[in-house]
Amino acid sequence: MHHRYSDQVKNWWPDKGSFDYYALLAHRDQILRGRHLLIFSDGNSTVRISSLGFLHYTTVQLGTPGMKFMVALDTGSDLFWVPCECSKCAPDFELSIYNPEVSSTSKKVTCNNLLCRNRCPGTSNCPYSVSYVSAQTSTSGILVEDVLHLTREDESVEAYVTFGCGQVQSGSFLDIAAPNGLFGLGMETISVPSILSKDGLTADSFSMCFGNDGIGRISFGDKGSPYQQETSFNVNPSYNITVTQIRVGTTIDVDITALFDSGTSFTYMVEPTYTRLLENFHSQVQDKRDSRIPFEYCYDMSPDANASLIPSMSLRMKGGSHFTVYNPIIVISTQGELVYCLAVVKSMELNIIGQNFMTGYRVVFDRERLVLGWEKFNCYDIEDSYTFPVKPHNRPPAVAAGL
Repeated sequence: MHHRYSDQVKNWWPDKGSFDYYALLAHRDQILRGRHLLIFSDGNSTVRISSLGFLHYTTVQLGTPGMKFMVALDTGSDLFWVPCECSKCAPDFELSIYNPEVSSTSKKVTCNNLLCRNRCPGTSNCPYSVSYVSAQTSTSGILVEDVLHLTREDESVEAYVTFGCGQVQSGSFLDIAAPNGLFGLGMETISVPSILSKDGLTADSFSMCFGNDGIGRISFGDKGSPYQQETSFNVNPSYNITVTQIRVGTTIDVDITALFDSGTSFTYMVEPTYTRLLENFHSQVQDKRDSRIPFEYCYDMSPDANASLIPSMSLRMKGGSHFTVYNPIIVISTQGELVYCLAVVKSMELNIIGQNFMTGYRVVFDRERLVLGWEKFNCYDIEDSYTFPVKPHNRPPAVAAGL
């Protein structure tokens, strides 16, 4: 990246003060400030909540009158659902409960609707059931259509979206993750990004920013910047990419596909990549190993430890782009002791680049061009910063107590 007045760009930047100069400045401002980005009516800020699965959450408003829900953001699934007419929902949380009968704009989706994937009689309510990778974690209920309240600059936008009226939840949804709903951001036609682009409300792309302090952003229609690095999505109805190298001090050649999943707290690797990565990491750490579930490679973080010598990590993607991992470590506090762990977990099924590896980046999911983009970013520096606190919170690195 070069300054606009540097020698490197003077051949294409117009003379200062000329008509073309001001025209280009105006065009640049239109690109930055008038990109017609859609955000939620309560703003585009997100926050990572450690006590709720280390996921990023935001507030959405549904129905008429509007009702607010704090939902987890998940690029690894498609359906947006909230607790509704509950027969089994998270028992220990004061939840917002959606009621189709209370909202004047609510409409139950019938079986003959194109978004209904279940076989059932045409005019019956369309049932849904979704199971997730987490053990015994699922949601089921019926599909509903209602208004999702959004905003574009100073304009209110009411988008009619189809989502799950979640009557029965199980597994992690009952205690530690997404008790008030999950916002699926996948590529299927039922996802909110798909509906927004299909209805012509925004470009078929969105971005998520993951700040080091746990504060982030989500913006619909964001196609990134000319300075971001990119790699193409594989032919798959999800955000799968290919990793060709992993560097942890030394380089490991691999050829693996991995899902970029904001709904998974940490990063998962299958064998033999998992063992090669962690043994490479371990060979360069000087501190005493002290394994803690679910992480095999944890180390003493006492005052005389060498935690400052943690090896750097990066990925090389298909096409040659580099992805530096700024936050591969989690600090665990238990019984007065501190250990740091490489937050990578062995997977039996698929490789997942979890939210912890995305920290420090604005990640662009460009569904139109079928590319993943990323750029190192301070989430407070985006133009519409009025939706954020004036000053960032000074928070420590992610700490898990009693894992």
